[in-house]
Amino acid sequence: MSGSLRFACTGCGKCCTGHHVPLTLDETRRWAAAGGQVIVLIEAFVTDGPGMPVEQREHVLRRSHAVRCGGGEARVSVTFAAFNPGRCRYLSEGDLCTIYESRPLVCRIYPVEINPHIPLRPQNKDCPPEAWQQGPELIHGALPVDRALLALVEASRQADREDIAAKVAVCECLGMTTSALKGNGFTAWLPEMKAFAAALEQVPDLAGASWALHVEQPELMSELQVLGLETTAQAPAYYAFIGF
Repeated sequence: MSGSLRFACTGCGKCCTGHHVPLTLDETRRWAAAGGQVIVLIEAFVTDGPGMPVEQREHVLRRSHAVRCGGGEARVSVTFAAFNPGRCRYLSEGDLCTIYESRPLVCRIYPVEINPHIPLRPQNKDCPPEAWQQGPELIHGALPVDRALLALVEASRQADREDIAAKVAVCECLGMTTSALKGNGFTAWLPEMKAFAAALEQVPDLAGASWALHVEQPELMSELQVLGLETTAQAPAYYAFIGF
């Protein structure tokens, strides 16, 4: 985006309601240890093939991991997120964050986008209009103005890259090995938290499990099968398929 954008939080609490908050591996451990539920979101793509957004090639490759899929290879991106179908468990009745000093990176970065290919658009956020009419300059051109904020964004991106192998290993350990195709949807899993927390505390080695891609369009399924990839269109029993 061009120009500049100002922002000041109004304390409305909307960004803390009805949003699953992406967590780093360490943040996931803390969330699970405190009794919170985690949702696991998975999407996959083929290198320079189906599901890969060409304009985001470097970004998606760096935050994904290669897995065996039938007789071929896919790359999966895994997000561990705080499960917040309603109000965040740490949001007070007065709409204040009760863990403000130790809140997750994504909360510290909000409303800036972490994906460098997604522009910050106020209309895509829940904040009221007045939030964008006051406060210091947040964005100039396409980059945050504040150096500390820039550092947080890079820390989040780096955690995505460093954590991905461990996240895939945890998924394989717990049998969460069905993904959707990037751009077509994602699979959403709600793991049993005792087993999930145990896998987080002692991350297992990658099992080399075979993955499958949940695809419901016959033409897309055929395209993936030609590449030797395993696909499924069966109604899921242990996950939800969220199609786009």
